Amino acid sequence: MISKFLSKLKSILSKSEVSPETPLKKEKKATKSAKTSKTKTKTANSKKNIETLATLPGVGAKSAKALYEAGFKTKKAIIAADEKDLLAVSGVGINLVKKLKNLK
Repeated sequence: MISKFLSKLKSILSKSEVSPETPLKKEKKATKSAKTSKTKTKTANSKKNIETLATLPGVGAKSAKALYEAGFKTKKAIIAADEKDLLAVSGVGINLVKKLKNLK
């Protein structure tokens, strides 16, 4: 009984060695590198957007990053936002909100 089991196991293992799994692994690696380049592009875009937000009067690097992470991705989004929503972002105070609302 054990010999049947071992022979069956050997046949399964020998089939898996011959199976076309190796090309699939290469495809996964290619996909992974494509994902890496997309991630790098997204990171570059987010840095660029944060730098753009930092050009607003009164907005520094930290508050620009906080605003971006809170969902305010563009200058227009910040200017159009409700005061309460802006105040909910950590690092954004009433004086900054007043400066931003004067931009309209």
